[in-house]
Amino acid sequence: MKKNIIIYFALALLTVNRSSAQEQPREKLEAYRIAFFTKRLNLTPQEAQKFWPLYNEFQDKKNRIQTEKVKINRDFNQNELNMSEKEMTDAGDRFIALEVQGASLAQEYHNKFKEILSPVKVMRLYQAENQYRLQLLQELKQNNQIRYNTRKGAGNGSFKQ
Repeated sequence: MKKNIIIYFALALLTVNRSSAQEQPREKLEAYRIAFFTKRLNLTPQEAQKFWPLYNEFQDKKNRIQTEKVKINRDFNQNELNMSEKEMTDAGDRFIALEVQGASLAQEYHNKFKEILSPVKVMRLYQAENQYRLQLLQELKQNNQIRYNTRKGAGNGSFKQ
């Protein structure tokens, strides 16, 4: 019953976020993510209380690593013609070091997740992360297609009445 309350609360937050015109997209996404993961993992209130701070910490650290990798790629793309071989080697070494750091981070948090979640919920977490990513990409693709079709139809008078 308590887990249903959490799910309903998360869904209510999502509904409120969707109806608020002043709401930031990031906040909407966060409420959606909480509802999505809570439902998929079937978290108890006690698990949710321990899980979310840990998961958010993990995501923050992962995002910092990803941001640094993107920066390395961007710098390379913008400066490739002006970079020395040593600078390129250093950039590649730093990129791989960040990959290794990300793998170590995943292992560290995998062990932390096992302390608070059952093995089945840990595996569901990894599935949910992939499902969540795929769902967001699918929704983004659909939204872009709707915008494209709307602009295309409005621009050439092809709307049928």
